[in-house]
Parts: sequence; C-alpha cells; structure tokens
Amino acid sequence: MRLLPLLCLLLVACGSNPPPPAATLPAPPAAFKAQAQEAKGGLQALQKNWWTVYGDPVLNRLQEQAASGNSDIQLAASRLAHAMALARQSGAQRLPQLSLSAGAVRQQGPLLNAAGQEGNLFTAAASLSYELDLMGRLAQTGDAAALDAQSRADLLEGARLLTQAQVAQAYLGLRAVDAEAEQLQQELALDRQGLRIQAQRLQAGAIAESDYELARSQATARTGERQVLQQRRVEAENLLAVLLGQSPSEFKLERNTAWSARPPRLPADLPAGVLARRPDVAAAQKNLLAAQKRVGVAQSAWLPSMSLTGTSGFASPDLGNLFTAAMQTWAFGVLANLSLLDGGRRAAGVAMAEADVRTALLGYQERVLQALREVEDQLSAQQQLAQQGEALERASSSARRAVELTQARLQNGTISQLDALQAQRQALQTQRALQQLRANQLQSSVALVRALGGGWN
Repeated sequence: MRLLPLLCLLLVACGSNPPPPAATLPAPPAAFKAQAQEAKGGLQALQKNWWTVYGDPVLNRLQEQAASGNSDIQLAASRLAHAMALARQSGAQRLPQLSLSAGAVRQQGPLLNAAGQEGNLFTAAASLSYELDLMGRLAQTGDAAALDAQSRADLLEGARLLTQAQVAQAYLGLRAVDAEAEQLQQELALDRQGLRIQAQRLQAGAIAESDYELARSQATARTGERQVLQQRRVEAENLLAVLLGQSPSEFKLERNTAWSARPPRLPADLPAGVLARRPDVAAAQKNLLAAQKRVGVAQSAWLPSMSLTGTSGFASPDLGNLFTAAMQTWAFGVLANLSLLDGGRRAAGVAMAEADVRTALLGYQERVLQALREVEDQLSAQQQLAQQGEALERASSSARRAVELTQARLQNGTISQLDALQAQRQALQTQRALQQLRANQLQSSVALVRALGGGWN
C-alpha cells in the first residue's frame, strides 16, 4: 500500500506538460529586413482608434457604425460568450455540488421498504459531493477552458481589427476614385477642346481624316475610363454597406472632390517584437497552451479519482411523519475509482491530446511566420511606393513647368494651341498617376497597421 502514493507522484510528474522547446518556435528578428538600413529614430505612437490619423470625420463615423453593426464582429462576440460560459462551467466542477431529491414509492413483495413493511415509502434528502482534485485534472481542465476563452477574446479583437481595416481601405479607395474621376473630367474637357480644333482643321483641309479619327478614338477611350471608375465606386460603396451591416440598396456616400489624405509617417526603428500583440498570434499562442493543459487532463485519466459524498434526509411510510426526527437518515463516505482495463481508451486520449499539441504548435508557427511575411511585404511596399512617389513628384513638377512655358510660347505664336493642350494633358496625366500612387500608399498603410496588430505604439 505504501507504493501507491509513490506511484501517483510518479504518474503526476510524467503527466506534466512543459512548454515546447524554444528551438521549435519561430524567433522574431531583431529588425525587419525592409528596415535594416533605416536610421534609428523614435516610434510614432498611434492611438487605439488608429484610423483617426487620416483626419477624416466621415471615416470616423463609419468606423463607429461598423463597430456596432458588423456581422463578423457580432459572430466573434457570440463565440466569445460561448467560450466564457464553457470556462465557467469547467470552473464549477471544482466546487461542491449540492442537490435535493424527493420521492414516493409503492412497494410490495419480498423486497420490503426502509420501514420494514409493505406499502408506501416517502423520501426527501439533500446530497453533497465534492471531488478531491488531488491529480490536478479539474484544475487543468479549467485552465484549458479559460485559455480557450482568452483565445476567443483575441479572435474578437482580430475580427474588429480586420473590419476596421476593411472599412478604412474601402473608404479610402472610394475617395481615391472620386479624386481620380475629378482629374479625369479635366482630361476629358481638354480632349473635347482638342477634338473641336481638329474638326476645324479637318474642314480646312489642314489634316487628314485619319488624324482626326485618331484623336477621336483617344477621347472615346478616356470616356470609357469614366465608366470603369464609376463601377469601382459602386463596388466600394456596396462593400462599405455590408461592412456596416446595412443593405447596399439603402446606403449612399456623397462625393467629396476636395478630399485629400496622407499616409502616417513610418517609424524608422519598428521592433519586430511588436507582432506579439497581433490578435491572431496571441490566439494561436493560447491555443497551444490550452492544448498542453489537455495533455495533462488526458494523462490524469490513468490516476485514481476520489470524491467526498454526504447525504442527509428523511424516509417514512407516512407522509405526515416524514420530517420527524425519528425518520431522519444520513450517510457520509469517500469514493475512490481507478479504471484498470479500458481497451486502450486512455492511451488513445493521450495520443489525441499530444497530436493536438503538435497541431497547435504548427498553427502557432504558421501564424508568426505569416505575420512576419505580411509586415515585410507592407514595409517593402511602403519603401517602393515612397521612391516612386518622389519620382512622380519630380515628373509632376516638370510637367507643370512645361505648361507654363508652353503658355508663354502660345502667346508668342511659336507653337499651336494643340501643342499647349498636349502639355496640359500630360500634366494632368502625371498628376493622376501621382494620385493613384498616393491611393496605393494609403491602402498599404492600412494593411501595415493591420499586419502590426493595430499600429506600432
């Protein structure tokens, strides 16, 4: 009998589940590759409501509506409520269990009732039971359920962040379409003006009909671009409606041709450790910890369980005398249980739990690597777009200067009006390309904020 406590201690030690070796987990780099050559500087802190950095009250209002109306957020909140209820249910198993019972039995035959005679038996009793968690099974079950609830809380934050990013990208994309459409309208006005001049020159015999038709086809092609922009705007508006939990048929966002926005300044020394706060990474980590706890739960099935039980009540053949002192009964005991043969059920349970740990570990590794890739992609995109922006800024400045020079030459009569219109068209096209690049920078900045888990403060 003295060997039994030692055996239990040995099994408990074998049932412990240490964390996986550090070598199996992806270590975050000291710095992101895309920022390895950047000068060091202070971090720019973003508020929790990170979208306010764009300075747009309409975007702020849309984010508030999405927070309360988005179906993905509501679904994640419901799953969190379910996980929290399961955690409370698991925690309740560690507390004493009290129940009341009452019964009435009519019995005849060779089996006599508690009163020693044939007839009726009325009972009323209260039962109290408490499982002694000597092996830690209930504690580890509760811990695993609590980690599941924390993981669901992280996933809720992830759903919020995803929705916020989608709303911001859809809105910023819609506003970029409005700005591009305004610039396209100016190009179309120049096309119409140039087409009228070409028509006059055709009537005067100064150009061939082929030259006129070429100018007409170019103007018609740009007119088709307007329909493309209109369709892009409709799709962005419909997406916003769904993200806000509204019907696309009833949602309308007015145009704002005076809108402008700049992406936030990128920190030069962004630490890779900031990824630890990403909701999906945090959730994957908690899933791994919960799986480790369940290995201990499965291993504890090899150990005996022990419960304290107590019952107190009354039993009487006469309902009127049921609650008298003479009819009172009570019982107290200790119940121990140890399964010896189960056909391999416990071994299979441990194997399943260990497989779940390996699955959770691989999922955690994948989440970390995915997070690193997303941040590296967006940091690289920010750098490339910034370089392209500098080149387009110089090109736009040169195009504007060319317009000024051609206007002076037009007044002097050294060039034709068509040449002046071509210079204006080139300036507008360069400005439009710059507008498109700024729109890409805004989209990339939102993607970077999401990849970093909601900013970089």
